[in-house]
Amino acid sequence: MRQADNLRRTKGTTAVQMKDVAARAGVSISTVSHVVNNTRPVAGDTRDRVLEIMRELSYYKNVSGRRLARGRSDAFGLIISDIENPFFPELIKNFDQAAVEVGFDVFLSTTNYDSKHAENAVRRMIENKVQGVAVMTSQIDSIRIDELLANDIPVVLLDGGGVSRGRSNVRVDYSRGAREVVEYLRNMGHEQISFITGPQNRTSARTYKQALMTALENNRMHLTRCVEGNHTIEGGRAAMLSLLAEKDVPSAVLCGNDLTALGAIRALAESGIPVPSQFSIIGADDISYARYANPPLTTVRVARDQVGKMAFLALQRLARTRRRTGAEYVVETHLVIRDSSCAASSPVNLHSALQPSP
Repeated sequence: MRQADNLRRTKGTTAVQMKDVAARAGVSISTVSHVVNNTRPVAGDTRDRVLEIMRELSYYKNVSGRRLARGRSDAFGLIISDIENPFFPELIKNFDQAAVEVGFDVFLSTTNYDSKHAENAVRRMIENKVQGVAVMTSQIDSIRIDELLANDIPVVLLDGGGVSRGRSNVRVDYSRGAREVVEYLRNMGHEQISFITGPQNRTSARTYKQALMTALENNRMHLTRCVEGNHTIEGGRAAMLSLLAEKDVPSAVLCGNDLTALGAIRALAESGIPVPSQFSIIGADDISYARYANPPLTTVRVARDQVGKMAFLALQRLARTRRRTGAEYVVETHLVIRDSSCAASSPVNLHSALQPSP
């Protein structure tokens, strides 16, 4: 009865403090602190007892107090372009998992490809005193990166160029994936190849295009046509329709990302043209939808699980050291062959086939 009364008094209107947990668990305040903040290993039985008392007393660590005392929160920031883009969920999941494993939270924000949204995202990171920020989008002005660095917040970029003090970079190396896809098309007899690129104001889109152009040149091949898309399904559909309007159409179409490829397949389906018997369509990224497309999509895979985990580890390494020496980390790509591509068919004039019957 006395224990229950003590519990009720402890759980009253006054906030439960770390000393209350320590007294109840029969351990020192420093031991409770190590359990709460993951700052030092604590014996399993002791740790379990402290956690149980914390649950009984409804104890929550004072994040705002720690922030004032240390000048930093227990969170890392993550800025992405668009939460609806299937490229990002796996990246977010693995970044978050890596953070949680070492006792940190993740503060997520999006830019929606808008400079004002990007400015607000950076302001929120600074105001919340995050440990560091992973900027996983190239659609953010360099002045925003400079703002973070000026506030002593280290940054890790995705395909963001050079490194410097407080600034590291995760670079997606498209060279292997580009080489594999070009060699695959050559071996499958494709000579007429077009490319629907991503927006050329985005670093990653330009980098992938350059890797493909280099791979084509090394194989003494060239593109019949290059159309700029916008990395959306509707953009892929529109770009594919423009290719179909040409007199000489390709036998294979490379796409800047998988959403573009899905739009291209949609345009071909609407036009009554089968994939892959008349067109081989190849995407990039290998989003989760790619394997469930109709037909399942051949694509150049970017390991987003590696990107997310690598971005957090690189950011944590920067935040831990006073020197804040930046570094570059590389994620490779490779070709994943599924059912949206096959050997080149006999040349046909699809332009005439698409004309309405007289």
